[in-house]
Amino acid sequence: MTPAARAAAAIAVLDRVLGGEAAEKALTNWGRANRYAGSGDRAAVRDLVFDALRKRRSAAVLGGGMTGRGLILGLAREAGQEAWFSGEGHAPAEPGPDENGREPDAEERLDLPGWLIPELRESLGDAFEPVAMALRERAPVFVRVNLRKGDRARAVAALAAEAITAEPHPLVETALEVTGNARKLQTSEAYLSGLVELQDASSQAVVAALPLLDGMKVLDHCAGGGGKTLAMAARAKLKLFAHDAAMKRMADLPVRADRAGVKVTLTDRPEAATPFDLALIDAPCSGSGSWRRDPEGKWRLTPERLHELTATQAAILDRVAPMIRAGGWLAYVTCSLLKRENAEQIAGFLDRHSGWTVERELSLTPLSGGDGFYLALVLRS
Repeated sequence: MTPAARAAAAIAVLDRVLGGEAAEKALTNWGRANRYAGSGDRAAVRDLVFDALRKRRSAAVLGGGMTGRGLILGLAREAGQEAWFSGEGHAPAEPGPDENGREPDAEERLDLPGWLIPELRESLGDAFEPVAMALRERAPVFVRVNLRKGDRARAVAALAAEAITAEPHPLVETALEVTGNARKLQTSEAYLSGLVELQDASSQAVVAALPLLDGMKVLDHCAGGGGKTLAMAARAKLKLFAHDAAMKRMADLPVRADRAGVKVTLTDRPEAATPFDLALIDAPCSGSGSWRRDPEGKWRLTPERLHELTATQAAILDRVAPMIRAGGWLAYVTCSLLKRENAEQIAGFLDRHSGWTVERELSLTPLSGGDGFYLALVLRS
């Protein structure tokens, strides 16, 4: 496929996304209906679709409309590639007189929901605009080196043997940023043997900050796919339990744990295994720190949904607190940039529960290299 034909394909996918279909599903359906498209074509169309979603607001202004065509035309104009719209062969038709577009204003260029800008600005201070601009770009690809199976030097060498280039990232000792052939990762021997796992550098840094010691009984309460579960298991010999409100999210965790050489007990009733020395709550949140990876989340979030999320976070904190022994730790984590979900949520918890003290807080943004994350380490007296 030519670049112009890929642009036309991205337009078709984006029209479905704007109509309410999830981007991943729309891309999958397009791929099945266009089996002539090779892996390189599918990857290029995917990149265009997600770039357009990251820059949805400014691209629509540049392209003259909130349509798939408008978004891709806006991206093309920003990149100096309006020649894609030639109308020749499989290329999109030339722009019409009603598609002139205009330059985005200062707010539109941030590519954020307008209702959320004041709160993000208040939460981030001087970092607000640099963070907003970072969220418009693709996220780096990171892997975590499984310290139970090797160190960073061994992992770099193992990946290089399969033409995958990676280099150490300064945020945390286990992080490698993949700089070449990232799409080969999940079929590589380094990945299949458990030497490396896909995990954002900031997510790794959060786990590295936990006070984990051999022999501790630890609960990962909102485990999801288990990335942080396995990262904790690699740092100390733990009695490790994983729970998620939707148990099916953990379906692959036993296989991943076996590959990593660790043991994890899945539980649908963590209260039965109490008390814990440490409980990690990786709470459901706005995901604002990871909008580079999930740009749809940026536009799906509403004031009502954010209110629901903060209520859920408070309820989870209240549920987990009694499961922790005296002298034990509650580790509250979000991938949010909003104070409402972070420091203010912990302040509310302390107001509701006596005998707890915040020993450490860690705030990371995309300016640190990885996703935006927040961690509060709270000690029970």
